[in-house]
Amino acid sequence: MARPAGPRYNPAVPDTPKRPNHDLDKFHEECALFGIYGTSDAAAHTALGLHALQHRGQEASGIVTFDGRHFHDHRAAGLVGEIFGEQPVMARLKGYSAIGHNRYATTGGASDRNIQPIFADFDFGGLALAHNGNLTNAYLLRKELVRIGCLFQSTTDTEVINHLIARSDYSTVQDRLIDALGKVKGAYSLLLLTNEALIGVRDPLGVRPLVLGKLEDSWILTSETCALDIIGARFERDVEPGEIVIVDGNGPRSIKPFTKQPRRFCVFEHIYFARPDSRLEGVGVYEARKRIGMELAKESPVPADVIVPVPDSGVPAAIGYAQGSGLPFELGIIRNHYVGRTFIEPADHIRHLGVRLKHNANRALINGKRVILVDDSIVRGTTSKKIVEMVKQAGAREVHMRIAAPPTTNPCFYGIDTPERDKLLASHYDVAGMAKFIGVDSLAFISIDGLYRAMGMPGGRDPKQPAFCDACFTGDYPIPLDDQIGIEDRQLSFLAEIA
Repeated sequence: MARPAGPRYNPAVPDTPKRPNHDLDKFHEECALFGIYGTSDAAAHTALGLHALQHRGQEASGIVTFDGRHFHDHRAAGLVGEIFGEQPVMARLKGYSAIGHNRYATTGGASDRNIQPIFADFDFGGLALAHNGNLTNAYLLRKELVRIGCLFQSTTDTEVINHLIARSDYSTVQDRLIDALGKVKGAYSLLLLTNEALIGVRDPLGVRPLVLGKLEDSWILTSETCALDIIGARFERDVEPGEIVIVDGNGPRSIKPFTKQPRRFCVFEHIYFARPDSRLEGVGVYEARKRIGMELAKESPVPADVIVPVPDSGVPAAIGYAQGSGLPFELGIIRNHYVGRTFIEPADHIRHLGVRLKHNANRALINGKRVILVDDSIVRGTTSKKIVEMVKQAGAREVHMRIAAPPTTNPCFYGIDTPERDKLLASHYDVAGMAKFIGVDSLAFISIDGLYRAMGMPGGRDPKQPAFCDACFTGDYPIPLDDQIGIEDRQLSFLAEIA
């Protein structure tokens, strides 16, 4: 988990995450996990798996291995290929088991001490820990742990789990982990590496993903199935909500120590976060996005000449919309994939052209036509506004926008980086107001019931027992938000980071 526990970015509070300007109008996943047990090339397989999961985090990566006697680790800021592409680095990561972690990009608050997996020595041996998600009572737990003498080396909520494990009165790693997780609230998938085993855990509601795979005699736990594909591993199954999977020399075994609760998998994984070639919770992500587009075409048709996706995340839904509407699909916007985070900021007088660093209208396919733009979501609306303006400048006669998600009215506190509520466009305007702000001839979002129908539930959303976590659309938070009370006055660390 990349986000420091507690408050979101505040320039007056050191070490809270400040997001890059070019990323403020999209949601961002918070991390990726990959672990493997039982292969001589554990580090190499882990690096490949993390490469496949690069979309889930681009700020930093880390790998910890165990060779039967010693743990080895390497963690650094940057992309997976930059960090683990050097042979001397990989040669030092010896071992038959490993876990790795990708962290989402931040600038302020991006410190080496927050890069995962974190590692600590316990009386039972070493323990490496990596986390995807967000604990919603981490600040309160941390405050109490500090009061009784615990010393924190990072500002991540993940370290709270380490201290709870250390202070547990139980003897085995398994029982200490269960004891620690019984005290935390939130959404989490965890990987732990000990002297004896690789351990994977999912929170009782299953908000964040985790899957089990196999490669010959080795076993893998990872965030998405695309990470299995890159190393030629076979998908075995999803780790169940509330399940702990322990992999050792005897293979995997499963325990379910927590009270069973209704499943609430994050629906935004299917809408946007997961890679389209992944399969999560028994559903192919690409197929789900196409079905969302088809349902959107049924709900919100409009006379038009061409369907154009906002690349890349809008492509599958646009294909579905085109199939559902019978209108032609065209790549009317071309994305430049070579714009990195270090690209020099343009001068102030040409800053308004920044959207063209990533997108450019394909004029020959747009000029004189009625265009339907399909995108996955609208957050602040600033990027959508610039894209609409660009398409109109390319000669579009009409521009309509269709969104493959309901209006986002609430922030996520379960591991997705979202703006505060007052920064979300849908929290200020109705659909007509958003359409005017963006500058489109019409705007429509898929309904919450339509989203559920596209996900295989013909009756739509059951308000008494929703099948997904959809709090960003509905405000229905399934896990208590203990840390959000009195958040303005909190400071996690007196050590300011150099941005």
